[in-house]
Amino acid sequence: MASNKTLVPEAKQALNQFKMEAASEVGVNLNQGYNGDLTSRQAGSIGGQMVKKMIEKYENDIKGTK
Repeated sequence: MASNKTLVPEAKQALNQFKMEAASEVGVNLNQGYNGDLTSRQAGSIGGQMVKKMIEKYENDIKGTK
C-alpha cells in the first residue's frame, strides 16, 4: 500500500521546494497546496525529474568518494 508520509518530517519544507523546482524545470505550474487537477503526464514528469536529480546527486556523491 502506498504512503505519502514524509520519512523525515523535518525535511518536508525542503522536499516541497524540491518538488516546485522540478515542476518548474519541466514546465508544469504547481500551486501551493492541492494540485489534483494535474494530468498523469504532468505529475509523472515532475516525479521523473525529481528522481533524475536525486540519482544525479547520488552519482556525484559516490564519484567524489572514490
